[in-house]
Amino acid sequence: MPKPFLTYEQQLIKLRDEKHIVITDETETLCKLQQVGYYSLVSGYKHLFRIPAQKIYKNGTAFEELVSLYEFDEALRELFLHYLLHIERHIRSLLSYYFTEKYGEAQSAYLLKTNYNYVRKHQQGIDRLVYELQKLTLTTQHSYIAYQRNTYHNVPLWVLVNALTFGTLSKMYFFFPFDLQSKVSKNFAHVNEKQLGQFLTVMTKFRNVCAHNERLFSYRSKDAIPDMELHSKLGISKECSLYQCGKSDLFAVVIAFRYLLPKQEFLEFKRALTIQIDSFLKSTTHISEEELLRAMGFPANWKKISLYRI
Repeated sequence: MPKPFLTYEQQLIKLRDEKHIVITDETETLCKLQQVGYYSLVSGYKHLFRIPAQKIYKNGTAFEELVSLYEFDEALRELFLHYLLHIERHIRSLLSYYFTEKYGEAQSAYLLKTNYNYVRKHQQGIDRLVYELQKLTLTTQHSYIAYQRNTYHNVPLWVLVNALTFGTLSKMYFFFPFDLQSKVSKNFAHVNEKQLGQFLTVMTKFRNVCAHNERLFSYRSKDAIPDMELHSKLGISKECSLYQCGKSDLFAVVIAFRYLLPKQEFLEFKRALTIQIDSFLKSTTHISEEELLRAMGFPANWKKISLYRI
């Protein structure tokens, strides 16, 4: 049976009388419910405030704590997206450079399927990729593409690549011939061709979560990053030979950042992340650091990630 429509006032009453959430400022609560929405705020961020295996909230949970977790997640999305975009920009540049270096600047080069690893198992995927690229050369949504098409009757890859999504960039890398994958991956020390591809696949999923304003801190991807030396150095526990965190969770992205970002940039990211986590924990009395880190997929010693050499 579908849930009935509730006014903002009725939503507040439900939180206070049925959920036993502490409401300290009714006006501010009504404002937040209007700005964010009951489902996005309460249904999206209630889980850490509830007693495990029960549907009741921890005694004394305040509405402001739900808001703090929501705002923490919002800040996380902004932080992670900032650095995901840095890596996306780098990959964008490398793919167009090495492909054009080998095949030339004519758009016919990236539309020729045999310039990719066109083995049987990849043919359908490459067909779809080339179709996407072909369609993009005809777009009117990007003025710089239209200018190249109308003026020079050619859209070189270094122009087209700026309109590609992170997902399409990841596919392009995956379908590159091995020699081009090798050239791209050599720009990242201690990461081989296959590992870079796995990193890109997982980061694409998290980039989409950030871009679509979905819950990030507890998100898990269906794909996983490869087992890396950092997993071992951090002493991440295993179960049936599988690492229990840092594979498909948010910490997996942190590990990817450690391998793909310049050292100083990673340290800046880590400092900002530490501040955000510490600030949120100070705003709540009902979520422990252990509970938060577990939900995020972070090991207790995650801050040591910058101490180990890779």
